[in-house]
Amino acid sequence: MKFGIIRERKNPPDRRVVLSPEACQKVLSKHKNAKIIVEPSTIRAFSDDAYKKAGLTVASKMEECDVLIGVKEVPIENLIPNKKYFFFSHTIKKQPYNRDLLQAILDKNIELYDHEVITNENEQRVVAFGRYAGIVGAYNGFRAYGLKYGTYDLPKAETLSDQQELISELKKIKLPNIKVLLTGRGRVGNGSREMLDGMGMRRVNVTEYLQEDFKEPVYCQIDASEYNKRKDGLRGNKGDFFANPEQYKSNFFRFTKVTDFYIAGHFYGQGAPYLYTREDAKHPEFKIKVVADISCDIDGPVATTIKPSTIADPIYGYNPKSESEIDFKNPDAIAVMAVDNLPCELPRDASVGFGAAFLKNVIPAFFNDDKNGVLHRARMTQNGKLTERYSYLQDFVNGKE
Repeated sequence: MKFGIIRERKNPPDRRVVLSPEACQKVLSKHKNAKIIVEPSTIRAFSDDAYKKAGLTVASKMEECDVLIGVKEVPIENLIPNKKYFFFSHTIKKQPYNRDLLQAILDKNIELYDHEVITNENEQRVVAFGRYAGIVGAYNGFRAYGLKYGTYDLPKAETLSDQQELISELKKIKLPNIKVLLTGRGRVGNGSREMLDGMGMRRVNVTEYLQEDFKEPVYCQIDASEYNKRKDGLRGNKGDFFANPEQYKSNFFRFTKVTDFYIAGHFYGQGAPYLYTREDAKHPEFKIKVVADISCDIDGPVATTIKPSTIADPIYGYNPKSESEIDFKNPDAIAVMAVDNLPCELPRDASVGFGAAFLKNVIPAFFNDDKNGVLHRARMTQNGKLTERYSYLQDFVNGKE
């Protein structure tokens, strides 16, 4: 089995890679029938020389490979027919901007495996960049706070080498006695918590957070069961919420009354109530002035997120009264950091973490007849058709949705 590590071609450039030089070495040592060719790249977080020094072949010979592995969407003109591809296709939710890509994949008889749907037998994702989005998102949020109030100036995350450097910078800043709220206990939320804990911020429970004042900055991490409640007044729980989101309403506003800085690291499911609305943001008791929206659902559950921001221009201001964008330093503005490709700012760490999961959960499936069904569940297309699992996309492919 010959694997190809493809060059990322989508703009803006993405420096991440699925398999680092060390990960490639592990593939070759564990699987004697495996071969790897690395396509040359000038932007990759690991240089061509790093792969060569690790004993890898670096060459423009992707047509010789059986399986081609990348991160972002491959431009249609660069797709090689009759190959197996791994990348984030951003098509499983019928994203209209990638309809042509999915059509081309089918026309070229490509077997597409989307990283987003690589799961275990319990349908849980096993490879993801979420932790690194949480790490960078929390850092960027504190950077936004300092810039809004002019109290400190953190360097951009993309100029630092790894998570420990980010934490070292956060340890240098002096914060007032603010309250920081973090939603989500998954990969993203827990990645953010690593940063809060790493910088030494005190963690408090919900009751303490809502009712007490502190002489130091504190944070509270909550999940869906703590910011939603059943409409009928019955006692709910997280499992019930995810099964029946329409039976719930937001109980988030009680947090907005005491929160200075909000980090949104939750997963938002279809049909769930918004955390706060534009009307909520106009309320005199709405206290939040800085939002790091890592989840970045536009015009969605975090109503102040009216557009994504970029690594180059990561912060904008939201005026609750006019519901429009203004300078984030304006006293009336809520500063919003809503970069939608955060792991790109920490490409080496993100690549190493993602690659470890890919090495553990995906590569063995090519050598054990896919005994756990990992490839079967992630295979979106085969023989020029959508597989049964993804047949719901047929009308989308046909242009009817």
